[in-house]
Amino acid sequence: MSDASVVAPVIAFDDFLKVDIRVGTIIEAEPFPEARKPAIKLKIDFGAPIGIKKSSAQITENHNPSAIVGTQVLAVVNFLPRQIGPFISEVLTLGVPDQNGKVMLIRPDSDVPKGGRLY
Repeated sequence: MSDASVVAPVIAFDDFLKVDIRVGTIIEAEPFPEARKPAIKLKIDFGAPIGIKKSSAQITENHNPSAIVGTQVLAVVNFLPRQIGPFISEVLTLGVPDQNGKVMLIRPDSDVPKGGRLY
C-alpha cells in the first residue's frame, strides 16, 4: 500500500479513463491462509460482459468472509492477472485505510446494477 501522506503526480483525464473501475457483487468469500499477508479470496460477479472474476483482498481486519457475501464492491477490472501464491487474482478490489491503516472496502451506499463503471 502507498503512503497516504504522499500525493500522486498529476495525470491527464485520459489516463484516468484507462483504469476500468466497475461494481460487482461478492458471490463467494473464503480465507486465504496460503497468502503471505492475511487475505480473503473473493469471487465477484460483474454481470455481462465481464462475468465472474477472482480477487485476493487484504481485508481480514475489518471484514469477515461470511458477512461480505452479497456485498457490492468496486474493483479495477482491466489490470493484468496477478499470481498470489497458488491463486490468480484477476481484479483489484478497492479499499481505503481506516483510522488504524486497515483496509475498508469501497462500496456503493445502495445496490446498483452490476458492471456499472465508476465515473
